[in-house]
Amino acid sequence: MPSIQEKVAYQILYGFEKNYRWFCRITSGAKQRFEQAQWQATQLAVKERISIYEQSLADTISELYALINPRQQTHQFWHQVKNLFALQLEQHPQYELAETFYNSVIGRLYKHNKIDEEIMFVLPSRCYIPGQDKHKVVNSFDTSGTVGSMMEAILAMYRFSIPYENKQSDIEQLDQALRARLDKAQLASVHTVEILKPVFFRGKAAYLIGRICMPDETLPFVIALLINEKNELQIDALLTSNKDLSVIFGFARAYFMADTLYPAEIVAFLQELMPNKKNFELYMSIGHYKHGKTVFYRNFLQHLENSDDQFSIAPGIRGLVMAVFHLPSYGVVFKIIKDEFPESKRVTREQVRECYRLVKTTDRVGRMADTHEYVNFRLPKHRMEPALLEELQAVAGKNIEIKEDEVIIKHVYIERKMTPLNIFLQTETDETKIYNAINDLGLCIKQIAAANIFPGDMLHKNFGVTRHGRVIFYDYDEICLMNQRTFRELPKSDDPFAMDTLSVSPEDVFPEQFEHFIVGKRHLKDLLKKLHPDLMTAKYWIEAQNKAATGTVQHFTPYSSELRFNRQ
Repeated sequence: MPSIQEKVAYQILYGFEKNYRWFCRITSGAKQRFEQAQWQATQLAVKERISIYEQSLADTISELYALINPRQQTHQFWHQVKNLFALQLEQHPQYELAETFYNSVIGRLYKHNKIDEEIMFVLPSRCYIPGQDKHKVVNSFDTSGTVGSMMEAILAMYRFSIPYENKQSDIEQLDQALRARLDKAQLASVHTVEILKPVFFRGKAAYLIGRICMPDETLPFVIALLINEKNELQIDALLTSNKDLSVIFGFARAYFMADTLYPAEIVAFLQELMPNKKNFELYMSIGHYKHGKTVFYRNFLQHLENSDDQFSIAPGIRGLVMAVFHLPSYGVVFKIIKDEFPESKRVTREQVRECYRLVKTTDRVGRMADTHEYVNFRLPKHRMEPALLEELQAVAGKNIEIKEDEVIIKHVYIERKMTPLNIFLQTETDETKIYNAINDLGLCIKQIAAANIFPGDMLHKNFGVTRHGRVIFYDYDEICLMNQRTFRELPKSDDPFAMDTLSVSPEDVFPEQFEHFIVGKRHLKDLLKKLHPDLMTAKYWIEAQNKAATGTVQHFTPYSSELRFNRQ
């Protein structure tokens, strides 16, 4: 008869596998939703897949309480359970995700007050060696014939239940695009073309993601597919640059749906294509955001061991709702909700958290940074600048606990570090880059609105600029759905007191006032108004609101329009 420790270990693994089957069931449905152009169902599936982890975790905890009282067990008991759990994972294709699920169970039982390698997988149980399951996730294509015949073979391998609009034309444009990218000598040297077996679905697009292998270099090879109004497939672009691929996998986009039983092998392949991306970012990109958080934490601990700089207040204008700090040598910022807000901020702590949850489950359309929520996050006290500790105690004292050698943050959001737009505009001397940033700021606001989100506080300090020059929104404490605001015109009157007598509710928004606060300097205000005059009109916002109310799902191409194939 199995011991109680074995039963507990089995129950946790059973909970994980049930969760993973649920995850895969939602993910595998992406192909049918794409083929049938079920865009609203696609958005609902995204929300559901994010929510199931917490449900599976709660179910597993409940099952454990039916076996034992977990809080009454000894440290040695949980040490034995961990070892037994690890034994069950010896040939498990998702062992790394299972270890994260186990950690989540222990974290929930101990309310995240205990991080102990003896009872948790603080470090992975083993090092994953890429390549052992490569044949299970990669298709290879013959390159000895013509480019056109190879393209035909690729499209024959990745079948859809709907016809192409013009398959032959698409193959010809793929041929032309590849020949435009590679010269004759490079084409002749191509010895392998590899494409991941799962199709990557997101929003209204599908992607075949692979690489072209030559003796001296390897290039991305990504075929982007869309569906036209007649429900026919069309190839939209061939992407062969690292920059384009990096933007597609950007941190401000929704997670892909890519159906696989071998996520570690998929991530290893993607890592070779995008060496600048962190391992945890790639796990998150395919929907395993909980494991991504685990890998981030391990990466963060490793970085702390190999650095000596101190945590300090983040550059930029200090926010009214969040206290923000960073480690200068590391590419993230830490955001803590303050204990109290000024009267101008008519929100509560729980409302702020709800705003961040909304963004997590929304299509971020490449314009809203992903955030990762942690509780009881521990930092070494000696690595924190005194000015930072003093500030945190003053504005967020209820949310931190200072011990002899560490600082425990009870609740924190971690987000990719960007250059705040206000700092970018102050320090940038290239007029073309400034022009592009202001134009992209307007596009950012418009695309967020088209995704059915009203950004709320649109001061330029609440936007960041990525290393690719893209403008991203990252302050969510005032966001809401578009139907939760009333967009109005200012009264047209010569009466200087007309505004004083105007009846205004908290939900009212006057877009004509946007030009006064989105950006500060007069020449930048004028540039934004010149490039995006419609943003300053109630008419534009009411039309965007009405469009969102119809349930219309917008598509935003994550690559340059110049790369899109010609449609005639």
